[in-house]
Amino acid sequence: MATFNLADLTPDEKEMLAGIRKRKAELLEEIEQIRGELTQVNAEIEGLDIVEDDSKGNPKSKQMSIGRKKFNMDPKKGIEYLVEHGLLNHTAEEVAEFLYKGEGLNKSAVGDYLGEKNDFNIAVLQKFIECHDFNDLILVQALRQFLWSFRLPGEAQKIDRMMECFAKRYCDLNPGVFTSHDTCYILSFAIIMLNTSLHNPSVKDKPTLEMFITMNRGINEGKDLPRELLESLYESIRTEPFKIPEDDGNDLMHTFFNPDREGWLWKQAVYCYQMVGIIPLENIQVRHVDERIRPNSFELYSKNSEFIKACKTDADGRVVEGKHTVYRMASASPEEKEAWIKSIQASISHNPFFDMLQVRKKRVSTALKS
Repeated sequence: MATFNLADLTPDEKEMLAGIRKRKAELLEEIEQIRGELTQVNAEIEGLDIVEDDSKGNPKSKQMSIGRKKFNMDPKKGIEYLVEHGLLNHTAEEVAEFLYKGEGLNKSAVGDYLGEKNDFNIAVLQKFIECHDFNDLILVQALRQFLWSFRLPGEAQKIDRMMECFAKRYCDLNPGVFTSHDTCYILSFAIIMLNTSLHNPSVKDKPTLEMFITMNRGINEGKDLPRELLESLYESIRTEPFKIPEDDGNDLMHTFFNPDREGWLWKQAVYCYQMVGIIPLENIQVRHVDERIRPNSFELYSKNSEFIKACKTDADGRVVEGKHTVYRMASASPEEKEAWIKSIQASISHNPFFDMLQVRKKRVSTALKS
């Protein structure tokens, strides 16, 4: 066997040898990683085999699993599938109980379904809230229970209907706590907004107790709520934020398969042939741009000149945060540009809670004056 002395090697040969050793170490590490992945895949395959064997003996179980997956992608179609296969009766009571149990269901999809504006969905929402027992609970405890059973949708109208039903249910079970369910409704929104302001890292100026008390003056049919009540609510939220159901991955699938608008856009003169990032339409605006090189352009920009909360994939495929205050895009025609701007403007919301709270306060104030 041939041997050699390291001292006899030239600098270039030493550098080459060091590179070979480094690559060898990397390959060994990759092999170990692949072995680990193979072990995990084999375990998953064995698990799938067990599920398949169970489903062969119980086809209804397999249909139920399919129905849940369909619901998570499209709630309406999921319910239709379950009804068609005799797994669910098309009654508000049964559908509500199915959603309340939530077994295998994505909580964002549950929230979207409950918020729909048609007679059957509204009836399901009412029955869903009746599944909750708010009896003898203080308001913040009832809210914690309610907001854990689904994820609030992003549309203001849906949130309004859901919180309206919640307030009425709470007041029915706890008579005498508030003079009207309007008071409960307004205070519930104020608590949710307080939770966001106190525990969202992006909110720099945290509301004080006095600010929270001032915010809720006159909401009890023109009178103030007891200071002790507001102090206890503030302290409860300050010490323990709401536990909101986390997205489990199906939320993104549900969103991307059910967009308000879809199509192709150019971003900063680069044609994107695949989705490489996400830009949440929160605290941003959209505006027209006159661009000679790329006509039909528009921009998404931060209202506060801060970084837009976006994420994208870099050259290595890693997900990273976007560091832009402006995103410029272009469509294929003036008509498409207007359609995109209109769709985006309809979806943008700086804070739906604040808007609805102001509307309800105004309504209560007008009713008192009349």
